[in-house]
Amino acid sequence: MILLDQRVMEQSATRRLRIIKYRGSAHGGNEMPFLIDDHGVSVLPITSLGLAHQASTAHVSTGVAGLDAMFGRKGYYRGNSVLASGTAGTGKSSVAAHFAQAACRRGERCLYFAFEESASQIARNMRSIGVDLEPWMRRDLLRIHSQRPTALGLEAHLVAMHRVIEDWKPRVVIVDPVTNMITVGSETEVKAMLARLIDFMKLRQITALFTSLTEGGRAAERTDLGVSSLMDVWMLLGNLEANGERNRTIQVVKARGMAHSNQVREFVMTNDGIQLVDVSRRVDGSVAIGSARGAEQQRAPGRDPKPSRRGRRMKNGARRTWRLRLYVAGQTPKSIAALGNLKRLCEEHLAGRYRIEIVDLQKQPHLARRDEIVVIPTLVRQLPQPIRKIIGDLSNQQKVLVGLDVLAGEPEV
Repeated sequence: MILLDQRVMEQSATRRLRIIKYRGSAHGGNEMPFLIDDHGVSVLPITSLGLAHQASTAHVSTGVAGLDAMFGRKGYYRGNSVLASGTAGTGKSSVAAHFAQAACRRGERCLYFAFEESASQIARNMRSIGVDLEPWMRRDLLRIHSQRPTALGLEAHLVAMHRVIEDWKPRVVIVDPVTNMITVGSETEVKAMLARLIDFMKLRQITALFTSLTEGGRAAERTDLGVSSLMDVWMLLGNLEANGERNRTIQVVKARGMAHSNQVREFVMTNDGIQLVDVSRRVDGSVAIGSARGAEQQRAPGRDPKPSRRGRRMKNGARRTWRLRLYVAGQTPKSIAALGNLKRLCEEHLAGRYRIEIVDLQKQPHLARRDEIVVIPTLVRQLPQPIRKIIGDLSNQQKVLVGLDVLAGEPEV
């Protein structure tokens, strides 16, 4: 005997069924939501799928070199569930976009569930920080599913997400922001839905990143849905107000099974994406951020009365800005590798002191003759003078550092 029921809660109707008796066979007694659509009848178990998934030891990049460094230069474990929480304007969606781009660069499919913005709006906004998602969308490595949470009930959203994941089989899934689900369900119901979704993806070794919007004025290390316990990695983004300005910060609250940084790092949005800024400490040990950091760095050279030759080179370099131009030809493997290697190198050695311009000679072929470019990819250091060129995918870090005059090639004396 099967009991069918339909209930309306918060103006959303949900069909449910329960098996009352089934002679000669064991059966579940829980009430389960079900949907009827063009795919037939879909029954969704109300309980989680369990904890039978395998734990991977492979890592995937966060898409931000400085953030990878906070995880021991490795990024997340594959199959992890990752939470990026923070108040409005702290950069959660930008972190998610970098992660999506990194997955696509590896040739992996990324599925992006957006509950606040359309696909076109996300692509436009991310271009402003140097993350171009449209090429990956055209190559069908990135799919953005945009829908208001109120368009479906909670169970209908979960079934739809399950179905898309099963059909397309992505390696990375982003849900931005998961807190919007509270508009179609209670906190308990949303948390139960997330547990089922996370278990579903863990069984398929899918790395998932969820963003969570927290309200200002609440405790920082708290999520509005209380879902942090379900996550393997939790990053907390903030906006610190000091000296008449607001500065973005990021910290790793937890990362199961891996060593991670305990620092609260300042980061900035640039034309080349998110860049973590080097930590600058005052004499009393406190950390200077924003304009205070710049003032502290200007005073720093005077602290060492007798710096070494190497120290003089690095301190003089700290006052310079490197203006770099990378010539590529479309999305070839070497061009993608060169850009990735360059960003990692600059973030590690020139954080906050560099600008990168990408020139695609497939779109602007006339620039090859003007700038005397004969091999792709080629990196040109425009500033500081003199101009220098480095050819190749930039995988030899020492060679690139010497070529850019970040480290001198001659030995110390």
